[in-house]
Amino acid sequence: MKYSILLSTLLLLQACTTFDAYTGEEKTTNTAIGASIGAGIGAVVAYIDNKDEDSRKRNQRILAAAAGGAAVGGGIGYYMDVQEAKLRKQLRDTGVSVEREGNNINLIMPGHITFASNSPNINASFYAVLDSVALVLEEYDRTLVVVSGHTDSDGSHAYNQTLSHHRASSVSYYLSSRGVDEVRLETIGFGETRPVTNNDTSAGKQANRRVEITLLPVEENS
Repeated sequence: MKYSILLSTLLLLQACTTFDAYTGEEKTTNTAIGASIGAGIGAVVAYIDNKDEDSRKRNQRILAAAAGGAAVGGGIGYYMDVQEAKLRKQLRDTGVSVEREGNNINLIMPGHITFASNSPNINASFYAVLDSVALVLEEYDRTLVVVSGHTDSDGSHAYNQTLSHHRASSVSYYLSSRGVDEVRLETIGFGETRPVTNNDTSAGKQANRRVEITLLPVEENS
């Protein structure tokens, strides 16, 4: 019985793993990403959709600022495929995970490698990683870049909310300083409200302390 369960698990993991067509890197398929990652991207999409500002005008400004106008050769899916491949190549072995859901890309940056403990200041050793991200974002400039901060449940809700926002703002400001157009950048602090796992263990808390960069494609008629 134990053997069959183990075999089934191994087969499932193999089925959920593929190799990137551009970089040759082994990666997890969309099916294996799980509900927690999808819920994170979903929260960002819902936040953007419910904003009071005229998102249509903002999207038009992004496209107007984009190199070469609004046309995307090969379609949005291809545009995001190539961008994802470049991000995976740039971020390999950095500790940053690259997840894909539909045409949206999520970069998950663990707090313990991005920031000092209980601080919104970016670790100097992480600048090179963000520089790599900025290079790809500059090249693929027809996306809205949403930077969201998250914390574990230690401390007060108000403290976590503030810390998450300040950390997201630090990343957003740094990307802007490296040439990413401010019109593309949106900053959110989710505090402790969007954990990817429970906070019962130190490993769980570490996973929940993170900043995510979600890339949402902007189409000509959006």
